[in-house]
Amino acid sequence: MSAGRLWGVGLGPGDPELITRKAARLIAAADVVAYHQGTGKRSNARRIAAELIPAGVIEEVLEYPVTTGLTEHPGGYAGAMADFYEECAQRLATHLEAGRDVVVLAEGDPLFYGSYMYVHDRLSDRFKTEVVPGVPAFAAATAVAATPLVRQTDVLTVLPGTLPTPELARRLADTDGAIIMKLGRTFGSVVEALRQAGRLDDALYVERASMPEQRWLPVRDVDPTSVPYFSLIVVPGDSVGTRYSDTTERAEGGGASLHGAQRSARGNVLAPESAVTEHKRHTQRELLVVGLGPGPDRWLTEEVREALASVEHVVGYGPYVDRVPQREGLQRHASGNTVEVDRARFALDLAARGERVAVVSGGDAGVFGMASAVFEAAESPEYAQVPIRVLPGVSAVQAVAAKAGAPVGADFAVVSLSDRLKPWEVVVSRLEHIAQADLVLAVYNPASRSRTTQVADLRRVMLAHRSPETVVIVGRDIGRAQESLTVTTLHELDPATIDMKCLLIVGASSTRVTSQGQAWTPRFVSDV
Repeated sequence: MSAGRLWGVGLGPGDPELITRKAARLIAAADVVAYHQGTGKRSNARRIAAELIPAGVIEEVLEYPVTTGLTEHPGGYAGAMADFYEECAQRLATHLEAGRDVVVLAEGDPLFYGSYMYVHDRLSDRFKTEVVPGVPAFAAATAVAATPLVRQTDVLTVLPGTLPTPELARRLADTDGAIIMKLGRTFGSVVEALRQAGRLDDALYVERASMPEQRWLPVRDVDPTSVPYFSLIVVPGDSVGTRYSDTTERAEGGGASLHGAQRSARGNVLAPESAVTEHKRHTQRELLVVGLGPGPDRWLTEEVREALASVEHVVGYGPYVDRVPQREGLQRHASGNTVEVDRARFALDLAARGERVAVVSGGDAGVFGMASAVFEAAESPEYAQVPIRVLPGVSAVQAVAAKAGAPVGADFAVVSLSDRLKPWEVVVSRLEHIAQADLVLAVYNPASRSRTTQVADLRRVMLAHRSPETVVIVGRDIGRAQESLTVTTLHELDPATIDMKCLLIVGASSTRVTSQGQAWTPRFVSDV
């Protein structure tokens, strides 16, 4: 006997008339119809498909063991649900092995935040499986509100309301259009995230889209105690900016387009200078350039923390901008890793128009960071009157050195191995002079996907002048959860293990390692 086939069938958002013809045909021909439901509740999926389920068909009711997250299961909520889905898979496998075709009903689309996918994960490698897509709930919600969600090159982000409030606010600020699902008990924190991101006024609440009792209203007007599971929030992409015609010029964000008409991380085009108020046009602001430290929030200086709380715009490389908490009134402008001067000009333009702006760097902004790029861009005459202030941060070399002990306790040099802005021959020449001078050496940007030989070259140059037993420290992601620190020697250093997440410290001839594995360099020099 051949095994049956498993079908994951999307039913759409709730209106039976939105079930596809293929889904209807499969349900009517099924040997087994399975569906999920909450404890003590009636399955909404079965309600949607009720008129299509044939009399006498085998029905498998897959009842959740827990829905609130509270459980006595030793593995907690995740453990209870994993066991539940395993049991579901075993029950359905029994039918499939007996040659019966099984249709699993799924609200919306089966692979979009649906329970079906956990059964699919467990059975699709054992049985023939096919998924029938369904109309997702957010498509019905935007139709109910009759509100365009995204236009042209807008970015749409789908977010679960269960995200922590700061993370949800950050993602809302950094996208054009958004859908927020999984509301219910999370509604209050979702509203706060919308407020922090400056998106609350445009957000629409939609409840039971496509069902007879559907309704929609502004999020501000919703009673938090009345929010059911079948609800979501629509944040239209064009609700905070211009509606663009085909002839409207629109900046693309990133690269050279950061100069001129500008885009924020949400895709809004910032007003050209002529559109700025008279007050701001004639009141140039001080441009702040700040170091965020190597990673942990606890290493952010109080001065920088206060500065970030006072500005209207944060400009920087995407991962660094992401580290700045979103709040109401803050616009975030992220760009790629190789447009530092364009990024600096963008920030200077904003400051020249009277906006309060901070340019952010990882570590210390003055150590291979954005401070130099800002001063480079500021040499242009139009920025001559813009004041610039650099706020220091904990540098990566400080963080790695502190983790290792005190390897930079004496004279030391700092070199970047990147040859993007200087010839490699210059880097080698500097390494040779540092090696000959017997200085401790801190190495930034040691390797990347395209630069794979520089660490080996560094090792070769240093070995020409230093003992193979010279202390080498490899710090990776110091300050973060996945941090690691290795104390080794020039002889044992393996260049293949080094990447852009690492910072190296090559000791001087006097650098020592204690019995507990800590490296330090004496302040004194015994021989001249």
